[in-house]
This record gives sequence, C-alpha cells and structure tokens, in this order.
Amino acid sequence: MPSILMVDDEEQIRKIVTKYAEFENFTVYEAINGMDAIKICRKQKFDIIIMDIMMPELDGFSACKEIRKNCDTPIIMLSARGEEYDKIHGFELGIDDYVVKPFSPRELIMRVNAILKRKNSNREHEIEIFDGLKIDYTARIVYSDDKRLDLTPKEYDLLFFMTKNQNIALSRDKILSEVWGYDFYGDDRTLDTHIKLLRKSLGKYSDFIVTLRGVGYRFEKNGN
Repeated sequence: MPSILMVDDEEQIRKIVTKYAEFENFTVYEAINGMDAIKICRKQKFDIIIMDIMMPELDGFSACKEIRKNCDTPIIMLSARGEEYDKIHGFELGIDDYVVKPFSPRELIMRVNAILKRKNSNREHEIEIFDGLKIDYTARIVYSDDKRLDLTPKEYDLLFFMTKNQNIALSRDKILSEVWGYDFYGDDRTLDTHIKLLRKSLGKYSDFIVTLRGVGYRFEKNGN
C-alpha cells in the first residue's frame, strides 16, 4: 500500500484526511507538527507528505526545507492563507501542490493520486534540445548551456508538457487539467505563479514560453 505522512496540529483535520485516504487504500501515518514530521521522515520513507504550514514548534515551510535535504518525497502544503507569496515560497522550496483551507478531502486525495501517478509513470528514454536548452525527459534533468537547472517538481511537469506540445496554443484549462492531472478546482493564478517561476529558472530561454492573451501559453523555440 502507498503511504502518506499527514502533518497537522489539528486532530480533526488529520482524522478526516486519514478516513478518506484509508478508503483509497493508503496507509496513513500522522505527525502533530513540523519537528515531529522531520523526526519521522529520518526513520521512514513515505510515498507522499501532506503538511500544514502554520504549526507550533516548527512551521511547515521550515520542516519542508529540512526534509528536502534528504529526500525528494512529493509534498502537498495545506494553509488557511492563499496569498501568492506563500504559494511562491512553497513552490520555491520544491513542494508539489498547495491547497487552501477549507478544502475538500476528496479533492485532496485526487491530487495525491495524480502526483503519485505522474511519479510512477515510466517513459522511454528521450532527450530533446532547444538551442542551449537540453531536456532529459527520462532522468527529469534540464540543462541550460550545459548547466543543470534546479527546477521544482511542478516546474519539471509544466516544462515537459509544454515542450511535448511545442508550437501549440495551450489554453489555461488544458494546462491545468493535464499538468495537475485532474479537473482543476480553485484559483487559476496557480498556473501564472508556476509560469513566472519557470521563466525565472529558464533565464535567457524564458522567452520560449509565449503568453497568449485571453488563451493561455505556447512553447516555441524562437520565443516572441
């Protein structure tokens, strides 16, 4: 059974998430704060971590940063705050998704399944080059002029999807549906946030991602 580490100082939230997760045949472990989560992660590996941000002793951001030093387990952040700054900070730390409270437990588990499906999917070995931008799809590695880029998991997913559909106008709904792996429900500014971060990571090749006003985005080698 796939395992989940559920980290939240609110017992009721842990219970309801555990209930829905176990119904989907997940094994759920619980932690009551960030410090507790770090200690557990040092002893055991999980398929995915769901972690609240505002917790006593150690907040979710700090715990995520520490956990990321030793493993790349997918992380979904929970927060009562939906400010763009918090989302950007989380994605920069390498989280895979950000869910604002109150949330639907069923939708949360759908997000978990979508992330794990992408993680476990197998690709044929394939490398593609766009000028000085080299993408190794199998190894999930991107190079800019032979320098390896440190992308977040979601930045990888977004870039891979767009390059696989290069020169095609991709609507916002299409990108959200395909990259996030479910019928997206929530603030669609999430996509803009990720595009902004991805462009920053791509540096001089950021122009390959073209904004289509009123439509979405397109990846093209010559940019705009």
